[in-house]
Amino acid sequence: QVQLVESGGGLVHAGVSLRLSCAASGRTFSSYAIGWFRQAPGKEREFVAAISWSGAGTNYIDSVKGRFTISRDNGKNTVFLQMNSLKPEDTAVYYCHTAVKGTNYWGQGTQVTVSS
Repeated sequence: QVQLVESGGGLVHAGVSLRLSCAASGRTFSSYAIGWFRQAPGKEREFVAAISWSGAGTNYIDSVKGRFTISRDNGKNTVFLQMNSLKPEDTAVYYCHTAVKGTNYWGQGTQVTVSS
């Protein structure tokens, strides 16, 4: 069983930064990749970024490349999403995700709202 808890969202103006955190339970946290997804009102959930179990590999959707950075601290069972130069189109609920032995796990989400 894996539990994921996101935090760090908020209401900000365009151009500023936020850092999201995803705290995970489980002693095997360091064994699996973690991803961030987001869902804007009226839209489907989309992939944002992912990081490998070691942190050596990362992947991003094109629209956030150069602005967002995903990282992890396996000692603290936490994955971060540093979001810089936020835009109104980044407004969404952000979820972290992992899959362990074929089972998908999602957090409850954290709201990010960027005003213009």
